[in-house]
Amino acid sequence: MSGTTATTTTHLWLREETKPMEHRAALSPEVCKKLLATGNFEITVEESKERIFADAEYTAVGCRLVAGDSWRAAPQDAIITGLKELPENDTTSLPHTHIMFAHCYKRQGGWKDVLSRFVEGNGLLYDLEFLNDESGRRVAAFGFYAGFTGSAVGIDAWCHQQLNSGEKYPVITPYPNEDVLIAETKEKLAKIGKMPKIMVMGAMGRCGSGAVSYARKAGIPEENIIKWDMAETAKGGPFQEIMDVDIFVNCIYLSSQIPPFVTQQQIDAERQLSVIVDVSCDTTNPFNPIPIYNVNTTFDNALLDIPSTNAKPLQLCSIDHLPTMLPRESSNQFSEDLLPTLLQLPTHTSAPVWTRAKKLFNEKVESMATTD
Repeated sequence: MSGTTATTTTHLWLREETKPMEHRAALSPEVCKKLLATGNFEITVEESKERIFADAEYTAVGCRLVAGDSWRAAPQDAIITGLKELPENDTTSLPHTHIMFAHCYKRQGGWKDVLSRFVEGNGLLYDLEFLNDESGRRVAAFGFYAGFTGSAVGIDAWCHQQLNSGEKYPVITPYPNEDVLIAETKEKLAKIGKMPKIMVMGAMGRCGSGAVSYARKAGIPEENIIKWDMAETAKGGPFQEIMDVDIFVNCIYLSSQIPPFVTQQQIDAERQLSVIVDVSCDTTNPFNPIPIYNVNTTFDNALLDIPSTNAKPLQLCSIDHLPTMLPRESSNQFSEDLLPTLLQLPTHTSAPVWTRAKKLFNEKVESMATTD
């Protein structure tokens, strides 16, 4: 018919997350409902027993349900959508377009292996960490809840040191909502009868503001919350001020090499510091500003004991998916923030956010040939 334009339906395929103890989802049922209401989307959802949203919540809004981990057989035009990276032991080529946090653009360990799978399969990666608007700001991020839950773990680890010295830190399980988490922290602080000093690095960003917010909601006095950002770190590390607090929460976004924030010499000397939470988790990044560790911790083994000649313990948390402690709230917030950009997917060949993301992918692929 003259004067009409055919609309191409975009097929989103929400895959089951395979990272242990990951309960979040890139697409909430409510966002799926809004996408389907446009008539421009088809959404397939893989079954999952770990996801915070029940399978029935998706079918109730019109999504099609399929078996978990079946995305490899998805139609070629399906856009495979998830949060965390694919299993490291899977080396098969990737012929689809994927939307996820691939953790390979900052030259993390194995980054070339990840990108090579897309090259071999002639696939495409839209990395969620690098979906930026015209100003360079990410269109959606878990940053606030990463900092929020990171601060919670830091305070709780400090409480555990006071109340259960020498005992292994318990397994972290997801909370039904933040009120339950806050109440638990307040109860432990009340038993101790004193408040820790906590420093948040990158306090003005999404992540840092989340860390500060949790400390306040837990009842820590404002004078005990030390908020540092670019102005305070301009002189360059290492920083003795970190040694003078009980808990250090690192929330910076690292894109280039900077002097280390802490050194082994510092933690071997006299210090008050006993807990570090590296929310940024640049663990295998060659520019890691906390070069006293090189492994990620997990929810069932959350704290790493940092070796030191100082008898005072120093424990570090480097869980790289902390927001899954509050999976429903963090998933709802993230997917709602992502929604306006998802709505542009039917025209992604010309939509600025998606064209920039594709250009960056191609640049990273080209850089493999010139990077050792």
